[in-house]
Amino acid sequence: MNISEIIGEIREVLDKKDELREEALKLTREIVRLSGDSIKALHRGEFKTAKERLKKAEELVKRLKEELKGHEDLYFTGYVQNAHQEYVEALLFYRYLLGEEFPSPREIGIPEADYALGIGDFIGELRRYFLTLLLKGEIERAQEVYAFMEKVYDELVTLEYPKGLVNVRQKQDQARYILERTLEDLTRAKINKDLEKKLEEWRNEL
Repeated sequence: MNISEIIGEIREVLDKKDELREEALKLTREIVRLSGDSIKALHRGEFKTAKERLKKAEELVKRLKEELKGHEDLYFTGYVQNAHQEYVEALLFYRYLLGEEFPSPREIGIPEADYALGIGDFIGELRRYFLTLLLKGEIERAQEVYAFMEKVYDELVTLEYPKGLVNVRQKQDQARYILERTLEDLTRAKINKDLEKKLEEWRNEL
């Protein structure tokens, strides 16, 4: 073959891969959007809407995997991994609020490394829910959420692998910081509640 023919073959392969990449980018952006919308709906208590958004995201996750079959160089990239993380975060939060079991990476067709990173983001979403409960004065429920956050973190930190395999260390550090802040908020809320109770008792005695 001459150079022109070789370049022609290369161009044909790369043109096809470029088309796949553009399509993958569109799909991942939509997965991220739908996952984010689902989380927002969950915080508003709109579970039907959240379920609908998650269902659509699930379909796109499957479609993404199918379209990139045989193109692992595109499938195991940052933008695909980020979309997977967002979907896992939303799905775990949905299952948690409904008191349902969590699906395994294999069940939802997500690479294990991406799922692990999604667990780290899930802890952050639990904090948001925790703060909402505090604002409502539901301290006991908030304490339950914190205890669960601790449990998830304790499991997450058992994953000790090099950054080249899965960059979970960053998520672990973020989760630890989130837990520290959450414990401070919980402690402060309990102290304030105790003070309010004592003041009320004092007023009644007067």
